[in-house]
Amino acid sequence: MALLTAMLAISMAAAPWGGIAHASTPSPSPTSTQTNPGSPTRPVGLWHCPVPLAPVTQTGYASICWSASSDESGGVIYDVYRLDVDGFVLAATTTYPSSVVSGELNRRYTLYVVARDAEGNVSPPSELITVPALTGMTPSPSPSPKPGDRVPPSRPTGLQDACLQDYRGATFCWQPSTDNVGVKEYDVYRENPSAYDRVGTISSSGILNFAESDVVVGRRYNYFVVAQDEAGNLSEPSSMLSVLAREGFPTPTPTCTVSYRAATWSSTLNAEINVRNIGTTPIDGWTLSVDYPASSAQLTSGWSADWTQNGSRISGTNKQWNKVVNPGSTTQIGFTASYSGAQPAPLRFALNGRLCSVE
Repeated sequence: MALLTAMLAISMAAAPWGGIAHASTPSPSPTSTQTNPGSPTRPVGLWHCPVPLAPVTQTGYASICWSASSDESGGVIYDVYRLDVDGFVLAATTTYPSSVVSGELNRRYTLYVVARDAEGNVSPPSELITVPALTGMTPSPSPSPKPGDRVPPSRPTGLQDACLQDYRGATFCWQPSTDNVGVKEYDVYRENPSAYDRVGTISSSGILNFAESDVVVGRRYNYFVVAQDEAGNLSEPSSMLSVLAREGFPTPTPTCTVSYRAATWSSTLNAEINVRNIGTTPIDGWTLSVDYPASSAQLTSGWSADWTQNGSRISGTNKQWNKVVNPGSTTQIGFTASYSGAQPAPLRFALNGRLCSVE
């Protein structure tokens, strides 16, 4: 009983959580279990343990337990972090291998734990876990729904390593999330020695590819992605992806830029593409290739080019009347394709086999 009381006391000291993501399942454990030199071992075995007795209240309690870390000094302190719109923030501190933190009743929260010793050495972060905020063993009335959009985006899926093979560093891409109103952006997190840090934000209107050059070539890095809508609702984190930082290849300076816009209805997308010659010589005859992930889009028709599809690549070859694109000029082409699930996003565009930059 003393343990439950201490757990609840810790929870009441924590600030309430507002506008946090809905999520439904734990993410896979980090792929590395190596301990930072001199630090406690990584907390493992996180699970959603029962909430202790709680007063009749509209507040919920997110409760997690884990296997105790070990340390040469004998005693450790645990810091519990929760996912917020600005990244992970400290939500609770405890000396027990368990924590209860107050939150919005019936919402779900993504958490992780680190252990630290008296000398300040910090363990690697635990796996991510997502749990609901419940009332405990004392029933309480259902709260009135809060006004505004409370529906989070779906979990990002389809993470794929090395979508830009020529890039020097770590790069990966993913498929769009869906939302009842609209996804605003995607936050990218990387596992570092003692935390999960946000390392980038990608707009939902652009190509869903993240690239990071400030990494060591030949080393692997673990990443995950979280979608955010205009109301600040956060999705469940994606699965963890191990990405190899590659040497890349030398590539010529792009001679083309592409802008891409897709309108959708009833599992059909209408893609409008503007191709601009940013080189110094005319392009006399061209084929534009658009690569989608895993044959997620199926070509049905097109205009201003002769369109074909080979696997996940949709290609358009010039008509006679738009064969030449002079320096500084733009030609507009497009196609219609069907798809299933979330709207697919292109991975890359190439003109006559050379990658185009994306506006």
